[in-house]
Amino acid sequence: MTPTDADLGWIGIWLLVVGAAAIVIEMALAGIWSVRITRKSRTLSERLAVEQARLRADVERLRAALTETAVLWQPYGRLLGWLQHPLAIALIQSLVRRRAAAR
Repeated sequence: MTPTDADLGWIGIWLLVVGAAAIVIEMALAGIWSVRITRKSRTLSERLAVEQARLRADVERLRAALTETAVLWQPYGRLLGWLQHPLAIALIQSLVRRRAAAR
């Protein structure tokens, strides 16, 4: 039995219908997946914003602590400068050697 032109025409129409249905199903799946991805990206963006705010607060606390430390160390700044001078270091080492020799 050989297919006639009418049979071939109907096969073509049914292939077109099946192909169009497959495209519609794929578009529906793509829409569903993109909605899920959008929701997940929104939740991730919210989490990221919360973490960024927390980090900014931590950085501000650290800056405040550093400025407080700098203020507290101001009276000792000149003394530390003198103690780092090479002659002061040599004098301190000499005193340590004398003390060790005296024991």
